[in-house]
Amino acid sequence: MAKSVIKSRIVPQTEPRVRRGYFECRYGQLHVHNAIPPGGGFDESTPLLALHQAPMSGAVFHKLLPLMGRDRSVYAPDLPGYGESDASPSLLSIADYASAVVDFIDTMRFRQIDVVGYQTGSLVAAEVAIARPACVRRVVCVGVPVASKADREAFRAAPWPIRPLDDGSHLVPEWERTRKAARSGLPLEELARNFADKLHSGPNAWWGLQAALDYAARDRLGQVAQPALIVRPRDECWDATLYARELMPKARLVDLPEVGGEAFQSAPERMTEVLRDFLLSR
Repeated sequence: MAKSVIKSRIVPQTEPRVRRGYFECRYGQLHVHNAIPPGGGFDESTPLLALHQAPMSGAVFHKLLPLMGRDRSVYAPDLPGYGESDASPSLLSIADYASAVVDFIDTMRFRQIDVVGYQTGSLVAAEVAIARPACVRRVVCVGVPVASKADREAFRAAPWPIRPLDDGSHLVPEWERTRKAARSGLPLEELARNFADKLHSGPNAWWGLQAALDYAARDRLGQVAQPALIVRPRDECWDATLYARELMPKARLVDLPEVGGEAFQSAPERMTEVLRDFLLSR
C-alpha cells in the first residue's frame, strides 16, 4: 500500500502581528501594545510611538496598530497609572510621564523613532522629543490641549473622572462625558470599552488631566526642534490646537473638521493617511 505524503506549507504572514508586553520604567512596569510588520521588521520604516490621552490607555490605538504596522513597528504604551501600567504613588507632571516613555526608548535602544500623541499624549510627545532630540525624528501632535486659566479653574472646581461613590452616582456623569467626547457616533460597544478603560484607571485617573492643565505649553512647545505636524480634529481641543500652532510656528498644520472626537477610533484610516503623508515626506 502506498503511503500518503502530507506536505506542509508555510503560509506567509500578510498582516501585522499585534502583541502586548511589559517593560521596566522608573514607576514600575509599563504595559505596551505593539504591532510588528508581517515581514518581521526587516527593511521597515522608522518605528512609531503612539501616546494616548488621559484618562484612557494605549488601547485607543487598537485600530491604528494594524494599519500603521504594515510597514513599521508601532508601540502604544499605557502611560503610568493607566491601562495595565503601574502607577506612581504621587501626582506626575507631563515631564514625568515623558520620562517613563524615555525609559522605554532607552530599553529598546531605538536609533530613531517617530512620535505621535493625542491630546494629553501630544504634550507627552513634545516632552519626549525635547528630552531625546537625537533619537526622535518627527513629532505629530493631535488635538493639543493648551489650557487657559478658565480651564484650570473649572477643573479645580470639578476634577474628573469623578472618584467612585458608594451609591454609584459617579457612573452616569462619566458615561455622558464618554459619549460627548466621541462626538462622531462610535458604536455603543466601543463607547462601553472606552468607559470601562476610564474606570479601570481608578480613583487617580484625573492625574493625567491635571498634568496637562499644569503644563507650561507656552514655554515648552516652542522647544520642539524636530519637524512637527499639528493635526486638528473637531474635538474638545479644536480651539486650543489652533493656539498650539502659534506656539510651534514651524510646525505644519492639518485641519480635519470632518473628524470628531476619539480621532484614532472614529477615523483610523484618515488618521493613518495623514500620518503616512507626513512621516514619509522629505
